[in-house]
Amino acid sequence: MKKYLLSFLLVAPWLANAQTATPFTIRGKLGTLSTPAKVYLLRGMTVTDSTTLKNGAFELKGSTEGPVMVEMIMRRNGRLGSLFGPPGDRARLYLEPGTVLVNSPDSLTHATTKGGPLNTDYARLSASTAPIIADIQALGAEVQRATEQQRQDPAFTEKLRSRFEGFNKQIATANYAFIKVNPNSLVSLDALVGMQMMDLPQYATVAPLYEALSPTLKNTPRGREYGELVKGLKAVAIGATAPDFTQQTPDGKTVSLRDYRGKYVLVDFWASWCGPCREENPTVAKVYNEYKGRNFEVLGVSLDSEKDRAKWVKAIQDDKLTWTQVSDLKGWENAAARSYSVNGIPQNYLIDPTGKIVAANLKGDDLKATLAKYIK
Repeated sequence: MKKYLLSFLLVAPWLANAQTATPFTIRGKLGTLSTPAKVYLLRGMTVTDSTTLKNGAFELKGSTEGPVMVEMIMRRNGRLGSLFGPPGDRARLYLEPGTVLVNSPDSLTHATTKGGPLNTDYARLSASTAPIIADIQALGAEVQRATEQQRQDPAFTEKLRSRFEGFNKQIATANYAFIKVNPNSLVSLDALVGMQMMDLPQYATVAPLYEALSPTLKNTPRGREYGELVKGLKAVAIGATAPDFTQQTPDGKTVSLRDYRGKYVLVDFWASWCGPCREENPTVAKVYNEYKGRNFEVLGVSLDSEKDRAKWVKAIQDDKLTWTQVSDLKGWENAAARSYSVNGIPQNYLIDPTGKIVAANLKGDDLKATLAKYIK
């Protein structure tokens, strides 16, 4: 406990006063690599520095106005190319006062990082997810070995989807466990924010974690922004009255959520451009065909934009979505999606006949099992 308190005391002045630039040094050794091998430093999607390797050694120096996670990418040919590939030869670390040491026998992929309290915390979090990452990589290799016929098999793809979702849940569990016992670490706030796209946040899960964070962390720009998200999630928590909304179908008919009072309704947020949504649509269609006429309906809400209206209509036809579809065609600014704090899709909410939210983020077998529980 004393160690974590000391870590927080060292970092807290940065969090509260991010005005003074503080110097940092990243010093590394990646085997015996030399020119043209090069290491690039990225803050977000911006390359801020780079250097060539000499007998594996490199050094990056600069200043930062606050502790921040960055990414390093190493290219053996010296050319960065796309920031999104290849996936290997990259590592994340925190810029913080002092020197961060990065060492590996061959590449950033296998590097160990040592530095101040933030890098120590991040190393512990990374160690807790490393076995899961290894399992994901093994599954990826399995997919690569699969024949084209196997990849086209719906049963094979469904099994893969289920396994990947299982890994995502394991990673989320590991992150949440770390956050719970490290409420004073900036790594915890970053992990909480970062989990949004991997594990769609539910109020009952993330609100206690956020509230336990130190006041200093919650008062950072990212902390305040996440606090607003938590407030939004409270409005659509299990047991809350579902926010009403009114939007139009492709043919211009006006439809409101309140029109469905007296029935169970699955409000399904999706978009024609969303691959995971399109993959989930057959499951939703199967469930709809099984339960329609049994006091159950589905209301699809698309996050397509006006320029993609034709693609939205075509996706409805191609995926055989025979239930009502609406949208205001404002993309991520869709009013209904904003009122439900939708930050990732597919996302859905099951609402009971009284208008109360009884379940959320139901996919695959979970969707089938939950409907079976409520609709007899």
